[in-house]
Amino acid sequence: MLKRRQLLTKAGIAGAAATTTLAAPPVIAQEPIRWRMQTYAGATLGQYVTQPFVDAFNKAANGEMVIELFFADQIVPTGELFRAMQAGTIDAVHSDDDSMASPVEVGVFGGYFPFATRSILDVPVLFEQYGLKDIWKDAYAKAGGVVWLSAAGQDPCNFNTKKEIKSVADLSGLKLYTFPTAGRFLAQFGVVPVSIPYEDAEVAVQTGELDGMSWSGITEDYTVGWADVTDYFLTNNISGAWIGSWFANEKKWADLPDHLKQLYMSCMEAGHTFRNQWYWGGEAKLRATGDKLALRTVPAKEWKEVEDAAIKFWDEIAEESETKAKVVQIFKDYNKVINSAGFPYNND
Repeated sequence: MLKRRQLLTKAGIAGAAATTTLAAPPVIAQEPIRWRMQTYAGATLGQYVTQPFVDAFNKAANGEMVIELFFADQIVPTGELFRAMQAGTIDAVHSDDDSMASPVEVGVFGGYFPFATRSILDVPVLFEQYGLKDIWKDAYAKAGGVVWLSAAGQDPCNFNTKKEIKSVADLSGLKLYTFPTAGRFLAQFGVVPVSIPYEDAEVAVQTGELDGMSWSGITEDYTVGWADVTDYFLTNNISGAWIGSWFANEKKWADLPDHLKQLYMSCMEAGHTFRNQWYWGGEAKLRATGDKLALRTVPAKEWKEVEDAAIKFWDEIAEESETKAKVVQIFKDYNKVINSAGFPYNND
């Protein structure tokens, strides 16, 4: 049994605690950190390639940070993404170095560098196991204002066209929507590269401004409506996977608390995994069961002309700088491994 003095003492402590609680200042809810992010993809494609990351991050951040996603050309044209991010007009970007005109030596290798990859998983292997990760980080650190965060693969670069392609010669004269470096490479076969806003490509085919695209695999053709305005899909490609990257404004990234940086990176990696299965499964299923595009294939012996031209193209790029030579050598080393590994890494 408590003595009277003990009882009064305990009552006094409880009363003081209650008084302290009541006297505490009200908690003022902080405004969330808000970022604007722009993707290279239009709204239809963007819901599969960028939106899953944004949705996952916003949910996990639980109101502490909110990312607002904008699609291709909504804030600035894709070719101005680097400068806009560097200036702080945009806080984050999902795109390839080539399309966004990054003023870095590795920019030429983003998007579809001809025959650098054969499948979507080649991209993380090249960055994580063969040294591209450090080269990309250093390149953007030198440029300043922008932080390179990660790279991931997506679909191959095939051809969907109004005209039938049965030989390499059939490429000549085709007006194709494509990426800068891919267009530079394809020009030697008579292709006329056309650069227009992403969302204008479908209408450009309908009006005759374009004969088609060399911009994606068959998954995107069906997803965004390009399969509705073209007739043929060439199974030969000039690259097995798009090399795309994720970037942030340098200051905005530095100002983020560490736990939000970790959350950002984790959600980004989860997005990479989603795209791996979406593209890999989509390419197979739509080639096998799609009913909008007629499949065509240039015989392998003839297509070797395009593959051999790519090796010469690599050497030309390598001569431009020490960094480019280093990247090209990594592609050569990796392809040597793949060529020696047998099935399923190659078709031999």
